Amino acid sequence: MNIVLLEPEIPANTGNIGRTCVATNTRLHLIRPFGFKLNEQSIKRAGLDYWNDLDVTEYINYADFLEKNPSARLFFATTKAHKTYDEVSFREDDYIVFGKESAGIPEEILVENEECCIRIPMYSDIRSLNLSNSVAIVLYEALRQNHFNGLNLTGHLHRLNWK
Repeated sequence: MNIVLLEPEIPANTGNIGRTCVATNTRLHLIRPFGFKLNEQSIKRAGLDYWNDLDVTEYINYADFLEKNPSARLFFATTKAHKTYDEVSFREDDYIVFGKESAGIPEEILVENEECCIRIPMYSDIRSLNLSNSVAIVLYEALRQNHFNGLNLTGHLHRLNWK
């Protein structure tokens, strides 16, 4: 799987998303401009000691991302979509794009990709969910649809054993 953050603004969100990507063996794609520096302590704090294990690629802008990923099958997470995230069939190599915290994905991109736009259902008066929560919700649905391929499906206690 691939998570794409288009112009992320809040370092703690990006750090949390990075940690989720490491935990799920998901690639993270970061499209500039950022609202922070990638070396900020708050990113590393949110990502804990996992940031060095993250498979991350940076792009100078959206056009650069498209040029370097010409065959990418893209889904765009937006509160404006007709379809919910569980109405699409995700493949293991799909790219799920999330916009910046303050404005989401530009409408110019959304209207060009209407059939690939997905949303998370929410109560009517809520504007949006936290970005890192949204990524986790949609990513885990995509992983579930692909039978959590490659992920550890059994839990282990640290000191004791299950009965």
